[in-house]
Amino acid sequence: AKCQCKLPQRERTNCGYPGISAAECKKIGCCFNASVSGVPWCYTPKPKKVKKVCPSDPYARINCGHPGIQARECTRKGCCFRAHPAGVPWCFYHRVTEE
Repeated sequence: AKCQCKLPQRERTNCGYPGISAAECKKIGCCFNASVSGVPWCYTPKPKKVKKVCPSDPYARINCGHPGIQARECTRKGCCFRAHPAGVPWCFYHRVTEE
């Protein structure tokens, strides 16, 4: 993503080799910007930002507990808890999404 390539020049970490083309740099998953000399032109992007969310679709839940698990025990395991609807896990894993 373009936002991952917006790094201050002093924070660029070389990702290629001398003379690498923009196409080859991007092909290996790196950022390319040759507008400033003296800094890496092919550099490592910022890591993607991710966040954990509890899925809203009760039928997409992946069980993280056992029948009768209490909310406190479930959240202590690092999972989501919603005591409804019947017939689906009430203690279930988060989903990871990109911000």
